Amino acid sequence: MGNLGENLIFIIAILAILVLFSIMRRRTPNRDRPQVVRGLLSEVRINEALIETFHQRPKPRRFETATWQMNRKKLDFFEKSLQADLTTAFTMAEDFNRQLKMAKKAKSADFKLNFDPETMKEPLAKSKKGLEDWLLAHFGGKEPPPKYPSITDYLFGGR
Repeated sequence: MGNLGENLIFIIAILAILVLFSIMRRRTPNRDRPQVVRGLLSEVRINEALIETFHQRPKPRRFETATWQMNRKKLDFFEKSLQADLTTAFTMAEDFNRQLKMAKKAKSADFKLNFDPETMKEPLAKSKKGLEDWLLAHFGGKEPPPKYPSITDYLFGGR
C-alpha cells in the first residue's frame, strides 16, 4: 500500500510541475515582442524590395503579410502612430494581394497599371523607421536579439 501512495505523490508532483510551466508560459507576453518585431520588420523590408522591383518583374508578386495577420491585435505595446503606420502599410499590402488574386482569376494582363506601388513607399518607410526605433529604444540595436531556447522549449517544444 505504501508503494501506491508514493506513486500517487510522484504523479501529483509531475502534474503540478506541468501546470506550473503552463502558467509561466502564458504570463510572459513581453517575451514574444522581439520575435513579433523581427517578423514585422522582415516583412516591411521584403515589401520595400518588392516595391523597388515592381515594374521590373514580368509578373507581380504578393506582398508579405503573414506576421501582420497573426499579430495585428497584439501590437498595443507600440505607440499609436506606429500602430497606424503599420495598419496603413499592411492594409494596402492586403488590398494589393486581394486585387492580384482577383486579377489572376480573371487572367487580367494589365494588372500592373491598376496599382501604383509608390503609394506604399511612405507607410512602409515610416513603419520600418518606427520598428527600428522601437528596437533601438528597447534593445540598443536595429535588430532584435536572437531567441535562445530555454529548457522548457526543449521539454515541451517552443511556440
